[in-house]
Parts: sequence; structure tokens; C-alpha cells
Amino acid sequence: MHLRTSWRALITALVIAIVSLAARPTFAAEPIRIGFSMALTGPSAVIGKQILLALEIWRDDVNAKGGLIGRPVDLVYYDDQSQPPNVPGIYTKLINVDKVDLLIGPYATNMIAAAMPVVIQSNKMTLGIFGLLVNGQFKYKRYFSMLATGPSGALGFSQGFFELAKAQSPKPRTVAIVSADAEFARTASDGARENAKAAGFEIVYDRRYPPNTTDYAPIVRAVQATGPDIAFVAAYPPDSVGIVRAASEINFAPKLFGGTMVGLLATNIKMQLGPLLNGIVNHEDFVPGPSFNFPGVGEMLATYRARAQGQGVDPLGYAFAPFAYAAGQVLAAAVEQTKSLDHDRLATHIHASHFKTVVGEMFTQFQNVTGSDIEQFKDSTRQVIVWPAEYKTGSLVYPYAEARRK
Repeated sequence: MHLRTSWRALITALVIAIVSLAARPTFAAEPIRIGFSMALTGPSAVIGKQILLALEIWRDDVNAKGGLIGRPVDLVYYDDQSQPPNVPGIYTKLINVDKVDLLIGPYATNMIAAAMPVVIQSNKMTLGIFGLLVNGQFKYKRYFSMLATGPSGALGFSQGFFELAKAQSPKPRTVAIVSADAEFARTASDGARENAKAAGFEIVYDRRYPPNTTDYAPIVRAVQATGPDIAFVAAYPPDSVGIVRAASEINFAPKLFGGTMVGLLATNIKMQLGPLLNGIVNHEDFVPGPSFNFPGVGEMLATYRARAQGQGVDPLGYAFAPFAYAAGQVLAAAVEQTKSLDHDRLATHIHASHFKTVVGEMFTQFQNVTGSDIEQFKDSTRQVIVWPAEYKTGSLVYPYAEARRK
């Protein structure tokens, strides 16, 4: 009886497998291999894992439609452990040993900057994912960046914050700028300094903290001692959490508090901090709302949510997954439109072209967050888009002390 049942199950499984294979495109050609490194462990893994999942969804969507120029797409990737020193060796291996056809990524300014010398030396093209002004020092024509701020670069990560501050009555006068002493945060704080001066604010605190900092209370107390009207913070995921908790513990309450705290874009961190988020105004890359319902984004995110279950990745994928998928779309469109894998030809084409993707910059304010329930982060009712005006889903609650009570 057991043997008969096993054979019946095996035959059923084989039938299912054959039907599944018949429903998929078949490829006679060799795959197009796309290589990258990704932060799958370490402090940036909370973001790197959702970027990887989005790229896998893109790959599967492309292959389901027949691949690129008649060839299937394969992804070849390695964990850079969120450590820039690991990146050059990975890209050297991808290019010289794995001999991938195309490159993408890596994720994050620090990692992309580490990859660039290898990419340049090999005359390759890559699309960096969330790299801020990486190419400012290299000026390499075959580098492209998938970034929410577009051509505004470093200024875009704080422009909305200072425009919101300037619009308040009475207008706040003084500002504190705090940032991690690492590539992205330094560049974002440089932009904040420029925006603050242009808006007529007096900078009363402008310092960086070491990336390995674990106790943020002394930093927040030092900021509090200067009595700023507004405080702008540029931070990575772990320090975003530490700074928000420290601000709550010492009751730090400037009139406007926020900035570009990357960790606050991750759903699990939002759930972890819960009501401590209330009143914070933070740069966001994507929040679902009527103004951001671009063609294809709903379907992509639905697939992401279904595949994210039980995978230990961000369950919603809002902030980074659409941009990773869009990076794949740009690469795919360039390959199809040129019918080529030549890096110089692809780069020339991308420079001269516009591409339709699933993503369309914004600042949001956390309002009325209660507990750690994920449902409240699924739309923009608790994370209200407050800038720019054309995308607003609600109004800024000001000052921060008032917004904290919401």
C-alpha cells in the first residue's frame, strides 16, 4: 500500500512538472548572465535582500516573456556582507572568472564607489542602485544610477525637508545637521548644508559620528544642547534606530525632526519603532498612494509580497524593490532596443534615451502610528506624503512636539 501510494505520488509530481515546463518558454541559446554583488548579510542586508528579490522577480518576468534578444536571463551574484572592501574582488571575479555578459549594481553609495575602479578598468557598464554622486569623482560615461532624486543628486535628499521648514510660520531660524561619517551620509549632509544656507537657516551644529557608533544618546544630547529649531539627520539602518530611540529617551523635541534616515524606509524597522516614529519627517523613495500608482508597480509589488512570505525579507518592499526592478527594466530595454550586449553601445543608447519603468522623490511624516502592526504601513494613511505638493496625501503636523502626540 505504501509503495503504491509513493508511485502514484511520483507519477502525479512528474505530470505536474511536465505541464509546468510546457507552459514556460524554452531557450536554445546560452543565457545572458548579469552579475552583481549585494548586501545579503551585515547592516545593509535589510535593504539588500529586498533588492535581490526584486531583481529575481524581474528576471522571471523577462524570461516568461521570452528572455532578452531570444536568450534567457541568469543572475550571478555574491554577498558583499555590506563591506566595501569586499566589492572589488567580487566584481573582478564576475568580469574575469565568471565572464558575465552584463553588470548591475551594487547597492549603496559605499559599495558602488568601491566597485567603480574595477568597472572602469574593464571598460564595462553598470547601473548602480541608490548610489549618491558616486560618479562625481570618476566622471565615467558608462555608469548610471537608479536613484529617486534623479539629477538633483545630494540636494534632493534634503530639499523637501528645508522647503517644508521654510514654509512654517513663524519660520524656524536654526538647524542642526548630524550624519554618519561614511560616503552616502556625508554626501547627503553636504546637500543638507547647501540647502539650509540657501534657505537662510543658521547652522548651529554640524558634525559626523563614526560608523561603528553604538550609543547615540551623547550625540543627541550634544545636538539638544545647541537648541536647534530643526534637526536633519543622515543615517544608515542601525543608526537610524539608535538615533530615534535616543531622541525619545531624552525628549529631544525640535520644531522639525527628520532627514534621510535610511533605516526608516524598512518595514521591519518601522514596526520595531512603532509610535516613536510619530512626527518624524523623512525622505522616502516610494509610498503607495494615488499619485504613485505608476503602470506595473501594483502588479510587481503584489508578486513581491507573495514571494517575500517566509523568506526573511522586508514583507512590503515599498522603498527599494520598485527601483531595483526598474533598474532591470532599463537594462532590458537597452538590450532589446540595441539588439546588443556591447557595453559601449548600451551606454551610448541609455544616455540618449528615456525609459518607462514601474517608478516615477518625496518627504513623508509619520502620523498616528500605534503599536507595531504591519497593516498601518501598507498605505499612506500613517506615513503621509507631505512634499512635494502635487503628491501630497495630507498636511504636515507642526511642530514636532505636537506631531509626536498624534
